[in-house]
Amino acid sequence: MALTVVLMWSTVASAFKLTLSLISPLQMLWLAVLTSCIILAITAGVKGKLTLARQYLTESPAYFLLLALINPTLYYLILFAAYDQLPAQQALALNYTWAVALSILAVPFLGQRFTLKNLISIVLAYSGVLVIATQGDLLALNFKNPFGVALGLGSSLFFASYWIMNTRKPRDAIASLLLCFGLSLPILTCLMLWQGGFSAMPWQAVGGGIYIGTFEMGFAFLLWMQAMRMSDNTALLSNLAYLSPPLSLLLLAVIVGEQVMISTITGLIMIISGVLFQQFRKRPA
Repeated sequence: MALTVVLMWSTVASAFKLTLSLISPLQMLWLAVLTSCIILAITAGVKGKLTLARQYLTESPAYFLLLALINPTLYYLILFAAYDQLPAQQALALNYTWAVALSILAVPFLGQRFTLKNLISIVLAYSGVLVIATQGDLLALNFKNPFGVALGLGSSLFFASYWIMNTRKPRDAIASLLLCFGLSLPILTCLMLWQGGFSAMPWQAVGGGIYIGTFEMGFAFLLWMQAMRMSDNTALLSNLAYLSPPLSLLLLAVIVGEQVMISTITGLIMIISGVLFQQFRKRPA
């Protein structure tokens, strides 16, 4: 199941870039969230979780509205804007800093200790960001697209914040996801009306939005949750997700025609090394 999700996620960077060549980030997100809502609603209905979702919403409406604003609304809007501004390979790599951002936010919000391991992980990962942002020209510190880089890093902060909030109040995953996507849809619909986003969209773009809602969000999230439940080694399972970036880079080169830069590969290796170093635990003697 986890490897199936990895394969799904490996294709979405190409899908983002191709779809964004036809429509705006907001239009793409609206299509994806609508698709994901349908998938999650059907799943919740089949598993008898609709009543639970209604109960959660009644108990904590402000909490779930805030969650929905963070993810999928702001997280994906900022992430898709980063993909619109940057080569997909760079946006992809920058987004993987969310796990390091999570370790930083966990100190003030979850009361976790800041350790030397955290510091080394942060330095390693954000040095990788610097390599990507300057396209390897570190001495000149000539940032090629600082706004795009800020968007890519900003998306990681929103995603980390979402997981911090979930950790503080753990709930049933399917019911929570349905509420987050369900509450996000009217927000995005209002933004679409304000921006005139409901103008005619090419069928290829509609297909791209549906694909993203299915394989980046809906089915991917559900399969990943099921894999986590079935596994007795969640750390190993989480590390499988890092098979996705190299596959994504390969597909970007083949499908989108992006020439993969050495600086992107170097920076991505540094970011993933920082994340994995943070997860490393000494075996007991």
